Amino acid sequence: MSAKQFFLTAWTWNPLVFGVAGVGLAAYLFVFRAEGRPAWLLLALSVFVLTLVSPLNALADGYLFSAHMLQHILLLLIVPAFFVLSLPRSLSLRWLRFFAHTVAGWFAGVGAMWVWHWPTLCNAAVASRSVYALQIVSLLVLGTLFWIQVIAPREEERLSPPGAVLYLFSACITCSALGIILTFSPVTVCSIYALPVSDRLGMWDTIRTGWGFTPEKDQQIGGLLMWVPMCFIYLGAIFAQIPRWFGEASPAIQRF
Repeated sequence: MSAKQFFLTAWTWNPLVFGVAGVGLAAYLFVFRAEGRPAWLLLALSVFVLTLVSPLNALADGYLFSAHMLQHILLLLIVPAFFVLSLPRSLSLRWLRFFAHTVAGWFAGVGAMWVWHWPTLCNAAVASRSVYALQIVSLLVLGTLFWIQVIAPREEERLSPPGAVLYLFSACITCSALGIILTFSPVTVCSIYALPVSDRLGMWDTIRTGWGFTPEKDQQIGGLLMWVPMCFIYLGAIFAQIPRWFGEASPAIQRF
């Protein structure tokens, strides 16, 4: 199969994914009505659906570790962040504090990447549909617990700007460490990507010969995705704390 044919035909019209997105949108509109910020939710659902039905999902499903890594970043950091931003500003999440203490939230977001890239779990998520489903749900939930510490709807339930900067910067450093390990490790972390169990799409030769993705290069790209773009997401959130920081420091600024 050529690259063009692949990107035109490798869309997976998964009714479960569309069903979850549809039910989620309907529930959101019913519960929050005019109070929410549905544009953010539509962004979250769009990224969620595209991540799981587009050719990216086909590549992540046993072909490319780097595609798998990009999928993880989207499901752990982008979709949950957009979802939290969609919640009404009046909504209190204080009842979640028992489950999402600052330390627990940090370990939820950072630990999700480290745990799911333990070789046994990484391979199992590709080989087993049930483990893969568990992985997706856990990334979305843990990512949400991570982000509510920083962008909870109510200002008083968020970390202070200095605390949020430390929270995000330490997460950036920790995930960058894993990215560096993956980039320079001579051992294939997810060995299942070195040789797919089945070349169901006829893409093995195209990926290895046409695109030049050896197992080593594939893992290096995956590590770089975690090391650089993922850290830029954290840094973007850090820069977003600057207006809050100055707003708290100056009552005059808060009036604008």
